[in-house]
Amino acid sequence: MKSASDQWFDEAYYQRYYFDEKTGVVDPAHVERLGTFVCSYLKYLRVPVKRVLDMGCGIGVWREIVAKHFPDASYQGVEYSAYLCERFGWERGSVVDYASAEPFDLVICQAVLPYLSAPDLKRALHNLGRLCRGALYVEAATREDYERDVIDDELADPRLHRHPAQLYRRGLREGLTEIGGGVWLSRQLDVPLFELECVDSR
Repeated sequence: MKSASDQWFDEAYYQRYYFDEKTGVVDPAHVERLGTFVCSYLKYLRVPVKRVLDMGCGIGVWREIVAKHFPDASYQGVEYSAYLCERFGWERGSVVDYASAEPFDLVICQAVLPYLSAPDLKRALHNLGRLCRGALYVEAATREDYERDVIDDELADPRLHRHPAQLYRRGLREGLTEIGGGVWLSRQLDVPLFELECVDSR
C-alpha cells in the first residue's frame, strides 16, 4: 500500500475529523492534558526548549500549549495539506523528507506516521531523529492498538496503515532513547537519566 495522497487532506477531511463535533477525533481537554504532560516532563528533565517543530501540525492544537509552557520558544508548524497551509499559513512539507538548517529542541509528530507506507515510514523515522536535538513526542496508532481495541474504528480513518509497534521503535532507536509516554530523547542530548526512566536499557 502507498502512503497517503496529498489530495486526501482537503477541506472535507478536516471538516470530518476536526471541525464536526459528532465525528471529530480531537478532544480539547485531552490535548491540554497531553500537552501539559509532555512539556512538564521536559521541564522536569531540564531539557532546554527554544525551537519547536510541529511536524504535521494540522490545525495547530499544539501551538498554544507550547506558548504556555515555553513562552520564549519559537514554533514552526509544518503541514502536508495544501488546504491547511493556505488557511493557517503553515510551511508546506512532509515528515518523510522535511529538512532544516538547524535541528529542533522539541519535535512533535502526532497522528501522522500511520498514513505512511512501510518504506516511507522508515525514512520518516530516520528524518525525525535527524531533526531532533532534544526531545521528540510521537503518537501513532499501531497494529497492536487495533488488536487490543484501543482504537475506535468508527472514528479512526480507515485508510491508516496498521504498522507493528516494533517497526516504529526500531526506526526511532537509531538516534533516540525512549523514556515513556511517547517521549523520546536525542542521544546527542546530555541529560542524566536513571536507568528505570528508560523503557529499554541504553
